[in-house]
Amino acid sequence: MGDAGRGSLLANREFLAIASTAFARSQAYSTIIIALALYADQFDTTGFVEGLFGTIFALTQLLIVLPLGRKIDTGNAKRILMVGLGVNVLAFVGFSLVTNVGHVLLVRVVQGVGASILWITGTTVTGQISPEATRGRWLGTYNQVGAFSSLAGDLVGGLLLTVYGFTLTYAVLSAVTLSSGIMVLLFLRDNPGGQADPEETDGIESFRLLLSRAAIRALVVFRLGLSFGKMAVLIFLPIYARTAFGMSPVLVGGILAGGKLTKTVTQGFIGDLTDRVGRKHWFVLTGALLYAFGTALIPLAEFAAGVISPISVAVLGTTVVLPPAFFPLFTAFGVCGIADSIRLPASMALFVEEGEHFEAVAGSMSLRSIAWKVGQVVGPVTVGVLWDATDVFTAFWAAAALIAIGAVVFVALYRIEPAPEAVGTTAN
Repeated sequence: MGDAGRGSLLANREFLAIASTAFARSQAYSTIIIALALYADQFDTTGFVEGLFGTIFALTQLLIVLPLGRKIDTGNAKRILMVGLGVNVLAFVGFSLVTNVGHVLLVRVVQGVGASILWITGTTVTGQISPEATRGRWLGTYNQVGAFSSLAGDLVGGLLLTVYGFTLTYAVLSAVTLSSGIMVLLFLRDNPGGQADPEETDGIESFRLLLSRAAIRALVVFRLGLSFGKMAVLIFLPIYARTAFGMSPVLVGGILAGGKLTKTVTQGFIGDLTDRVGRKHWFVLTGALLYAFGTALIPLAEFAAGVISPISVAVLGTTVVLPPAFFPLFTAFGVCGIADSIRLPASMALFVEEGEHFEAVAGSMSLRSIAWKVGQVVGPVTVGVLWDATDVFTAFWAAAALIAIGAVVFVALYRIEPAPEAVGTTAN
């Protein structure tokens, strides 16, 4: 199994079970991102409130990530995955019943709990049960499944929301999630990845040991800057397309599909490349700077009307008009997708290696999530307020600048004390 290619990996029922949780989580996340743009238009929200759509989700995850990481290290990860899938189904039921902005924010809290459980647990289990020599392939393929599902969420979710509305869309998401639960129950080993002794596992001490290394501090700083900018993109790009240019959910989903498609196509290959080349910090830097560039391109859609003509496309027997702004937004997010595929397998592998150094892989992944959540809490609201006070250019360019600064600081700190490499390479 360790030397098998991605095709053989996808034939492994246990890997498929854990990957199905990534599929369910990513499809739900992408579909609901489009739904949030519809809620913003329906309830005529301000940039601050739109930022809260992202911030309340992230704040919930930030509050539970520490106890969750310790629970995964000391408990049964299979049962935890089942709980996460169940919470996600409850969130879909809640979204189908919302009638105002307050309801949306409350259900985002529930969604935040479910998504956090599935993300941290699924990633930890994948890292722990994968052979060390092909960890980049396992993690890359696991994320490739999530990227493909996210793409499906953009396209299928956007189409369902356009044609059938909220209720049927959430029913489909529930069915996918329940199917994942059946696969986990049937095919995933009990207590995957082993279980640390709670008496010997001090969660706070694990975090202190991890943070004693300059390499892990470098990764945490990088995640702060990246999450600030990236979450501004993920929250406000769909809202921008909907409220500024009047695009339908199908077109919004099509824009998001550009980034998901490039990410899906390239991430597995780059995971293999990371295993062979090593020097993972350079993959992280390159991907981050490219994401900053893609973010900076987004507001250029303002000039598209004078340069690009609308294009009519026949889809399922009907004609869809692609407005001029569709093309720069599609291109910008496509660049972001390539950037993610470059940095994500390397970043995840570095966190796993650091966790193994102290026998606290879930603790390391929790630190990774905490750093992300801090930026995710602050970023959307900050960018929303900045957008209200200035304009779209200032908002997105500020997000791009934070990503670039975080990437440069990461490399400077990482070179002090690089993480242990599974492949025999050294950082220069």
